[in-house]
Amino acid sequence: MRRYGGWVERFGFVGLPNAGKSSLFNALSGGSALAAAYPFATVDPNVGMARVPDARLDALAVMSSSAKVVHATVEFVDIGGLVEGASKGEGLGNRFLAGIREVDALVLVLRAFPDPDVVGPSDPLEHLATVETELALADLESVESKIERRRKTSKLDKSLIPEVEALDAALASSPRGLPCTARR
Repeated sequence: MRRYGGWVERFGFVGLPNAGKSSLFNALSGGSALAAAYPFATVDPNVGMARVPDARLDALAVMSSSAKVVHATVEFVDIGGLVEGASKGEGLGNRFLAGIREVDALVLVLRAFPDPDVVGPSDPLEHLATVETELALADLESVESKIERRRKTSKLDKSLIPEVEALDAALASSPRGLPCTARR
């Protein structure tokens, strides 16, 4: 994503509620996002930026007597917690999924610590399974909603045929073990 005259990568922190997304966000960005022991403390995404230090760039700036040195920056987005059923609107549902579509890369934050104040399991593999399932269901829904529109449009615009073929391939390779309601 191009911003402020340079490139900025946006990393979205994704995971179940109370996995540590806001704490990680605060540590990396110097932000002050609310990190609380209850679900959905983060409803609207928190956004923070951090400069990426690079000694090589600093050395080049000194060697060339540069008047201005522009370091790379990254943007962190603390997206609200994902819950089982988000692809069907549970929890923050569509707001959560919209936040995911706005970032360049996802950072999965999985809880691997016991905490008597936090509801839910502390097994990171269980968290990972839920996150992967919900993201796959959201992708499947996106493909299904787009494929018929593109198929109709491709009859008039033959340049869209490769896109329709790619969507058909994505749909054909979708997980077979999904419940019938998820596959519609």
